[in-house]
Amino acid sequence: MSVAPVTSDVSVEEHEAPTHESERAVIEAARTCLREIGRDKVTMDDVCAAAGISRATLYRIFPGGRDILFDAVRRHSIEEFFADIRGELEGAESLEDFLVRVIVAASRALREDHGLAALLATQPGVALGDLTLDGLDRIISVATGFITPFTDEFIPSADAAEIVDIVVRLTISHYLSPSHLFDFTDRKSVTRLVRAHLIPSTPPGR
Repeated sequence: MSVAPVTSDVSVEEHEAPTHESERAVIEAARTCLREIGRDKVTMDDVCAAAGISRATLYRIFPGGRDILFDAVRRHSIEEFFADIRGELEGAESLEDFLVRVIVAASRALREDHGLAALLATQPGVALGDLTLDGLDRIISVATGFITPFTDEFIPSADAAEIVDIVVRLTISHYLSPSHLFDFTDRKSVTRLVRAHLIPSTPPGR
């Protein structure tokens, strides 16, 4: 399967020193390849074709080759994922609103990029692979650690980790095996879930 070159305003020239912009352009090309071809089949030639560069240029930007490039893809994807989540959480007016925003934003991101879960589960320096129990534990730990501090306005910190842990586990479980009762990418559906099953069990806010 061929991948069309990724359109970018950044031109990666053979004689130019690598820049942040050129690295990002190659990372985006690699993400496109991973999404459209799959981790097991994508090659460095595929990435070069998608980025519109030569192998020499790619290895000049990422001297370590495939492993270093895919680690960069993982880091970029994680940073982008949590930046999007942070943006969605800003302006939450209540614990209910906060939890709904977390679930919907994370679920939409996972649905739009089917490789994102594996990227989130992969540790630095480890080849990208399928989700494992260890990988799921890593997602839960990282996501809970990131989201919990944002709950300070709505719930005592002693209780926050528990409710966030539940929300993260529910979101991942729904992604792996979607429910016919709730659509986690739909705000109305998630609001119904949160009101019926999450909010009643949480302690009152400050």
